[in-house]
Amino acid sequence: MTPLASVLFPVAPVLIPVCRSGRHFQVRRIYCVGRNYAAHAREMGGDPAREPPFFFQKPTDAIQVALPGVTLEHPYPSMTANYHHEVELVAAIGKGGRDIDAFGALDCVCAYAVGLDMTRRDLQRAMAEQKKPWEVGKSFDHAAIVGQLHLASDIGHLARGAITLAVNGQVRQSSDLANMTWSVAEQVANLSRYYELLPGDIIYSGTPENVGPVMPGDVMDAAIAGLDEIRVRIA
Repeated sequence: MTPLASVLFPVAPVLIPVCRSGRHFQVRRIYCVGRNYAAHAREMGGDPAREPPFFFQKPTDAIQVALPGVTLEHPYPSMTANYHHEVELVAAIGKGGRDIDAFGALDCVCAYAVGLDMTRRDLQRAMAEQKKPWEVGKSFDHAAIVGQLHLASDIGHLARGAITLAVNGQVRQSSDLANMTWSVAEQVANLSRYYELLPGDIIYSGTPENVGPVMPGDVMDAAIAGLDEIRVRIA
């Protein structure tokens, strides 16, 4: 291992606190599942049929941690006039592998959290229309908000339960984890065909319908049954 003192520009690890443990989860990679709720696929102009899932990534340092009971100040990003919220279940990988079987895939998931996949929708759509990669719409500073992790050994594996997001007290997104097209186990299995998963990877598992814009001053409350709610103010 290279001594830290010999590194030209050492980078601090990206850490997510683990509930009631005093420990942290170090993030290696952020994977995201696209259009994993049929109603959201329809509102984005896609086919809600159960086709193979597709994935994209966000940079690890895009993580912004929202602690329970604290309002996270989240900066409105540059280069957009249509900034969208997407509430999602986040699954943390504690045991990796390749070509993982879906029947045993949940053995790889060690924890869960509430997440927000923030999106510069106008940039994403513009790139998609030009058939260009749309990282500028998804993979930017502070684009991956996440609450503290809850160990699966404490809460079990989440397959159903309410997932909601409210803006300024008005509910916008409201669904159930059971409505995911691809379950967390299936996401892990499919993803492992393309990449070797390792401890430290996290998966944003897709958002339900009624994504929409937020503006500076708006307050978002995101919740998933069994996990800590997070509150975020657009600064």
